[in-house]
Amino acid sequence: MELETVLLAVGPGDADRIDELAKSVVEVAKPADATVVLAHVFTSSEYDDVLTRLEFDRATDEIDPDDVARRHQSIIDLRTVLDEHDVDHVIKGAIGEHGPTIVDLATSNDADRVIVGGRRRSPTGKAVFGSTAQEVLLSAPCPVTFVRSDDIDE
Repeated sequence: MELETVLLAVGPGDADRIDELAKSVVEVAKPADATVVLAHVFTSSEYDDVLTRLEFDRATDEIDPDDVARRHQSIIDLRTVLDEHDVDHVIKGAIGEHGPTIVDLATSNDADRVIVGGRRRSPTGKAVFGSTAQEVLLSAPCPVTFVRSDDIDE
């Protein structure tokens, strides 16, 4: 299977594992000369918060989620690493529930691989809060690489 497109999906919980995500995506994409789709997925409330924090003028600006993602620090940090390693990339922003939206992005971008981050979770944490990574692992149309941080969510 030829690797042409790798989707690296990040959200608000990934700020503490950007270095690990960057390393993983470079290890996968660079040898294959694949294009990386850097995608930041926002829920509606997260999107509203980011628009305020990044000082978008909602009255005069036509706001595109791709533009919001481009200005988000996680994407800026990842883009810097990809540029340093000469890995081609595009930036996408999307609004929706994290798991299903990541799966939709993988499908619409014809991803050959998805990379997502997450925390190790206790059984109670999984039962109570669900798992974005689990949703992606079970529903993505292609193989998924899970980059885990060692923190445990309860």
